[in-house]
Amino acid sequence: MASAYSELAAIHAGLHPWRHIDAMMSWDRDVMMPPRGNDARAGAMAALRALIHRTRSDPRIEDLLRRAEAEALGESERANLREMARDWRDAATVPVTLVEARSLAVARCEHAWRSQRATNDWSGFLPNFDEVLRLTRQEATHLADATALSPYDALLDRFEPGMTSDRLDRIFADLASWLPDLVARARDRQRSESALRPCGPFPVPAQKSLCLDVMRLIGFDFAAGRLDESTHPFTGGVPEDVRVTTRYFETDFLPAVAGTIHETGHARYAQGLPPAWRGQPAGAPRSFGIHESQSLAFEMQLGRSRAFMHLLAPMVSEHLGPQPAFEAENLHRLLTRVRPGPIRVDADELTYPLHIVVRYEIERALIGGDIEAADVPALWDEKMAALLSVDTRGNHRDGCMQDIHWAMGAYGYFPSYALGAIYAAQWFAAMRRATPALDEHIARGELEPLFTWLARNIWSQGSLHVTDALVRKASGEGLDPAHYRRHLERRYLDGER
Repeated sequence: MASAYSELAAIHAGLHPWRHIDAMMSWDRDVMMPPRGNDARAGAMAALRALIHRTRSDPRIEDLLRRAEAEALGESERANLREMARDWRDAATVPVTLVEARSLAVARCEHAWRSQRATNDWSGFLPNFDEVLRLTRQEATHLADATALSPYDALLDRFEPGMTSDRLDRIFADLASWLPDLVARARDRQRSESALRPCGPFPVPAQKSLCLDVMRLIGFDFAAGRLDESTHPFTGGVPEDVRVTTRYFETDFLPAVAGTIHETGHARYAQGLPPAWRGQPAGAPRSFGIHESQSLAFEMQLGRSRAFMHLLAPMVSEHLGPQPAFEAENLHRLLTRVRPGPIRVDADELTYPLHIVVRYEIERALIGGDIEAADVPALWDEKMAALLSVDTRGNHRDGCMQDIHWAMGAYGYFPSYALGAIYAAQWFAAMRRATPALDEHIARGELEPLFTWLARNIWSQGSLHVTDALVRKASGEGLDPAHYRRHLERRYLDGER
């Protein structure tokens, strides 16, 4: 007779192909699907997700989990069982009818958002947005009842297991206490540092060729993935077939390069997850913040460092033609220029976390019922002015409609971006302790010490450890935002790295 644990493992192994199909359908929808295919695709994906949900929430899993707890299991199996229990609780708590209704509402809202954002059509967006919010609140209530968390914390826990809004409040309050002043000081310092603007246009085929070469440099496995184009850069697919997208502007090649490096960080994490645990919860990425720490380790810590510019500069000249603006020091100045603006995905490294604080405070109030969907534009304008001194009044396109996350019902996701930057700084602090000459290695193109550290300490660990334990095991200490502050001060005030 099979053990309860082995039966649970078989159930999750059976879910893996369905999740593969869902991932590829999602990628195709965002990259290749013609507009008139949306309704049919939404129905197909809703049906598939309902099937996945029914399997995850099967009542017999509760008995299997109880029996497996009494079995003799190794440490890794215990970790997998912990994640299995977490997955079942998440699924069993939410009725399948709500899963289907929410999936359809999200598909309608997301599809309409793509055209409504372009035309600044807040009034057209609001009804769909309101419906997604209504259903997400219902889902949050179910999750909160089962976990004894607040509704917002119950959603947050899906993306950042173990994180709470109380802890985030302390982290973000600390950020907001010193970061605006650092932004002002960095801008004052940069007024005396001129930076040459590259002369375009930059043909898209040349940019794509450059991005592909950059991906090769930073270790992307093209036998297990590909690069495509989308409106909003993202990484999808499955570890065996990772789909990376970026976007191109003929007037400026840097967004494509930075976006590609960022998404390749996500992709390397996916490709590096432990093969022995493929299809099991313990083999999944630990959290969205840990995932984001990989993309920001690549884009910000590595990709915007002075050392990396010695590798990037000759590649830019090779693909786009040489010009003075492509010198290494000038590229570094361009990529570290501090310019507060309305758009999160275009934000510089210093102001980016403040964008996240704005979204976190608004979405927490939305889920808590302190505000309604119709209140978002005014609150958005107020917070953007207070934290970033940016005026977004009347500009919904570049204001509260700019991100797809709320249209997708992804509440609790935004904090992961700021947490990822904090984690990434802590990873590099640990790497530099282990390899004091890390920056010299990078400048010479010797990137293996960096990749080996990430593979050993983050990628190969999957979800075998809870987040706080993973952080301590990898870096030798608990999460410490002081590393992030030191990194930013060294780069933007001291002119290092």
